[in-house]
Amino acid sequence: MACRAWEIPMFARSLPGVRLWWHRRKSCLNKICCVQLPCGRRTYMWRPVAAFCASSHDGTLLQTSVSFSDARTRLEDDRRISRNMRSDLSDTSDDTIVAIVTPVGGQHGAVEIIRLSGPSAVAIVKTLFVPSRRKKKYGKLRTEWSPVSHMVEYGTVIDASGALVDEVLVVPMLTPRSYTREDVIEIQCHGGGICSRRVLHLCLEAGARLAQPGEFTLRAFLNGRLDLSQAENVAQLVSAKTISAAETALAGLQGGLSVLVRSLRAECIEMLADVDARLDFDDELPDLNANLLIQKIEKIWQQVQQALKTEKRGKLLQIGIQVAIVGRPNVGKSSLLNAWSQTDRAIVTNVAGTTRDIVEAGIVVGGFPVKLLDTAGIRETHDVVESIGVERSVVAAKGADVIVMVVNAQDGWTQDDTHIFDKLLRVRDTCSGLASSILVINKIDQAPTNSVTRTEFVKAFDKVVPTCALQRLGFDDLEAALLDLVGTGDVTSVGQMWAVNQRQAEQLLRASEALERLKGSIQQCLPIDFWAVDIKEAAIAFGEISGDVVSEEVLSRIFSKFCIGK
Repeated sequence: MACRAWEIPMFARSLPGVRLWWHRRKSCLNKICCVQLPCGRRTYMWRPVAAFCASSHDGTLLQTSVSFSDARTRLEDDRRISRNMRSDLSDTSDDTIVAIVTPVGGQHGAVEIIRLSGPSAVAIVKTLFVPSRRKKKYGKLRTEWSPVSHMVEYGTVIDASGALVDEVLVVPMLTPRSYTREDVIEIQCHGGGICSRRVLHLCLEAGARLAQPGEFTLRAFLNGRLDLSQAENVAQLVSAKTISAAETALAGLQGGLSVLVRSLRAECIEMLADVDARLDFDDELPDLNANLLIQKIEKIWQQVQQALKTEKRGKLLQIGIQVAIVGRPNVGKSSLLNAWSQTDRAIVTNVAGTTRDIVEAGIVVGGFPVKLLDTAGIRETHDVVESIGVERSVVAAKGADVIVMVVNAQDGWTQDDTHIFDKLLRVRDTCSGLASSILVINKIDQAPTNSVTRTEFVKAFDKVVPTCALQRLGFDDLEAALLDLVGTGDVTSVGQMWAVNQRQAEQLLRASEALERLKGSIQQCLPIDFWAVDIKEAAIAFGEISGDVVSEEVLSRIFSKFCIGK
């Protein structure tokens, strides 16, 4: 059929793979020619519909002009900021950036790496790198370096005067087979800090620019190597404190969340295209099946809820759990900290009030990082230094996720314990962020726990765990109680290794609310114009997660948290 009469928008003319098919209407003798543009990351799903006459051999138009109603034009206003921002950021991609990507400061390793990325990376390295193996060309020895992508080469780095700087290994990764999809070259030199800084200085003198925090990953995102959720997982992987945190970030980097978000966004845009088509061609298309549409909305909503359940797990893996160990003096708080962390962080003596300040120790419980805070014994005192320590103990309890109150099984529940108990109750009433509390009955090797468990105060605690710090008894039960209280069990049962962060959870909640409003509009038989508003809102929320719809402010906030060189 002839296509010369089509009036396709300018931004659609360059798109390949236009698909056509005929659809016969029962209420019309003519067939309908449906036009579908390709579905991809940048084109999404277009379903502009136009009516053609099947009786004509050349496919004469029933209308003099075809109005293409597509979902993407509804998102143009929201995507314009993103396109302008990417255009502004891409102006800096002509620069070649350089940074030391191995840790700087502290204890140095045997090798340090300098990374360059940009169009001039090869030219810059050529000015300072001399390969040890001289290649022959046309019967003559060549001293100039000719990089072969992903082939390591040994040589030396020299300065402008020809003086030797260091012996190095150079690893070229040429576009597009690199992290940033630009020419990337890594120079591996000797550690210690001196050699790497000298090589970095030579690269800067040759025309490179010092990279900003996260700029390598930012270029990977702008060049389509990663989407925004994957880029965020790169930062989480680098800052992971436990194996579980690293595995979760790696699952997100492999595209776990990205695949889900892209599929949900594509379904929303497909629904939006269907609604748009009915707005423009209401007389020529069948009515939408409201029941099928509600089923699709509910399915998307359920997937969003499953993803939201991973937020708490992701937060705990990145931030960790803060546990404040409180109690009266000389009940075994410091011994509990040392035994739990298997260190000698806190000083342990028979003298009451030995601990005057907060002592911290880090452990891993069930794959989650936990910070233990050993506090000063809470009691009435006229000692100025000890009173400051008591005040800090109360502050630590207010800011902790879990309070562990330690009592002595040999002494039983005392009046001082009641005083501390009252303080804890007041803390829990005034601080909504406090999750729960655990009563630890210590020194069970010296006396039974009956003297404590019989009291009425025990019922107010969420968990009661008997322990012996000296013999390290009861710590498995203590860790199980801790994990149960912070609520990690319900999220690990979801089955997803990846987890969403706070920014992603906010957008998922935004999409969830839009889908709920959409379902209500359909059930109330509101005009389909109202449907389109909520569908668009959900699609934009999913685009904020993947980076298809994102502002420069959001990008700056995300990548500013990266380290230099990543």
